[in-house]
Amino acid sequence: MEMVALENQTITEFVLLGFHDVAELRLVFFVVLTIVYVSIVMGNVLIVAAVVSSRRLHTPMYFFLANLSFLEILYTSTVVPKMLEGFLQEAAISVAGCLLQFFIFGSLATAECFMLAVMAYDRYLAICYPLRYPLLMGPRGCLGLVVIAWLSGFMVDGLVVALMGQLRFCGPNHIDHFYCDFMPLMGLACSDPSVAQMTTFILSVVCLTVPFGLILTSYARIVVTVLKVPAGAQRRKVFSTCSSHLVVVSTFYGTLMVLYIAPSAVRSQLVSKVFALLYTVVTPLLNPVIYTLRNKEVHHALRRLLYVKLTKTLS
Repeated sequence: MEMVALENQTITEFVLLGFHDVAELRLVFFVVLTIVYVSIVMGNVLIVAAVVSSRRLHTPMYFFLANLSFLEILYTSTVVPKMLEGFLQEAAISVAGCLLQFFIFGSLATAECFMLAVMAYDRYLAICYPLRYPLLMGPRGCLGLVVIAWLSGFMVDGLVVALMGQLRFCGPNHIDHFYCDFMPLMGLACSDPSVAQMTTFILSVVCLTVPFGLILTSYARIVVTVLKVPAGAQRRKVFSTCSSHLVVVSTFYGTLMVLYIAPSAVRSQLVSKVFALLYTVVTPLLNPVIYTLRNKEVHHALRRLLYVKLTKTLS
């Protein structure tokens, strides 16, 4: 594909190249990712609906889970539809639209980083301090933690996008990615992006390593506490749950750390896009499964919700 070079004038739109490296598989990618996207939205919508409709699920753990699901619906919907468009036709996006996409997606992804840490901390308090848990994690405390997670995401990425908005883009206007990501955009800037790059690096280190460290510490304390309990089905269930959570969480944080803290470690842009798929598509697909697979309360709430809907439809 011919690159557009407009060296003496500011460009007004970008073209997302998506997975042009594997053009022969575009139709396959489109079908598979459409199915995955629909599954992500449906799975997370069901979790939110179950938590809202069932009083038994009006607890801190499910309140946080519903917020996580809502986050994932929003941030996958910010990126995936444009990616799917790129499999069918040239995906053009204005410069303002590109910065807006990055702002919304980055803010929601950052908020998820904090939300996952809040959820791990919640489980740590529930398992390690069961008697004090209702006092430590009351309604006001839960709401405060969620508000902090959401606001932190938008404040952090608001600063980054404000710095990006001061840059000049004069060509080429092709972004070798399926969404407006930070590093590909910096590669197209005509003005000096060093301030934006350094700011993003520092914020990435803080927003990724601190929550991930809290998650690892929380699960380590949980394991130590559970080891004091006599061996049995309950201990195996906790270990199985913790390990599955850590696999998904490590995938989410790990790929983000590589791409935003150590981008030079990824020399191929195709590999970079595959890594991006892991945190934009794979983890949002796995989270509803991982967090509800063995959860009888959620299963009961979903069955009851579907029964009520069917009854109303047939009556």
